[in-house]
Amino acid sequence: MSTTITITAQERRFFERIYQVVEQVPPGQVSTYGDIALIVGGGCDARIVGLAMGDLGPRAAKVPWQRIINRSGGISTQGYNQRELLVAEGVEFDEKGKVHMDRFRWPGPSQEWAAKHGFTPLPARGSGKEEDKSQMRLF
Repeated sequence: MSTTITITAQERRFFERIYQVVEQVPPGQVSTYGDIALIVGGGCDARIVGLAMGDLGPRAAKVPWQRIINRSGGISTQGYNQRELLVAEGVEFDEKGKVHMDRFRWPGPSQEWAAKHGFTPLPARGSGKEEDKSQMRLF
């Protein structure tokens, strides 16, 4: 049984900006749904980023969707070879199947790029406590 997800116009208005940010994540690095939402700002949240990734259609050939994972380093998709695509880019996983986030997590766009395109750079990562509060649990 499949579930139909209704995407509101309010949610869809973020999609192009989400795709623009995801296109900045370089090969061999990953970002989280929550990080992308923080960069987009304006009320975007991790759930909306997930909806955008699931609604790519033919754009999946251009937008590197495979580089967006959950905050614990896990893959949230099923059956799309996401892990294989990431491994081919040099991303490594631990024995529990999680990406080594300390090594492969994208720090976000540069301050210059973010300012030029109207986005918010990610805050510098510290102990991880601040970051955990900003992330929404999807799975």
